[in-house]
Amino acid sequence: MKYLTIILVGIIGAVNANIKSAFLDAKIVPDIIINPPTEEIEVTYGSKKVNAGNELTPTDTRNIPEVHYKHEGGVLYTLVLTDPDIPVRGYNREWQHWLVGNIPEDKVAKGEVLTEYVGPAPPLKTGKHRYVFLLYKQNQGAITFDERRIGNRDKRRNRFSIKKFADKYNLEGPIAGNYFIAQYDDIVPVIHKQLGNY
Repeated sequence: MKYLTIILVGIIGAVNANIKSAFLDAKIVPDIIINPPTEEIEVTYGSKKVNAGNELTPTDTRNIPEVHYKHEGGVLYTLVLTDPDIPVRGYNREWQHWLVGNIPEDKVAKGEVLTEYVGPAPPLKTGKHRYVFLLYKQNQGAITFDERRIGNRDKRRNRFSIKKFADKYNLEGPIAGNYFIAQYDDIVPVIHKQLGNY
């Protein structure tokens, strides 16, 4: 039993180190956050799993994913999916794809949707974009968010900053994260049309 515990601790430590190093290697730190998360958010789109920088397509990620993470009983969380590479990498802007607050434990569907989910839609010839999931802990309990609610046909999602948002509401973290990369495919024009870009 002692050896099994040592092995499990080693595996968990390796996962945490992988998330930290993946965020540093991808320059998510310092592009959008100051410190890397220490835990992994488990994100799956059907049979496709987000795995610290693997490549998925906009077609793969069009629908809301299943999300799980290590959590505490009775605690509320905030989850975001953001693209820091709009219009291309280096502009230090974010486009919010999904923002949910007041999530009880890891029951994302029971949280308060501030920004409805819209899947990745990187424009043609803009290269690979990073799509970053971040989880924050709400230490003060339920929050009354004063943000304008954004629907899934609303394109006013740019100039977002998860750092400023977290500071505004005194969120702890990010305590967990994950990310994938994606580039243009044939579903992108459909998503842009939904948002009124065409």
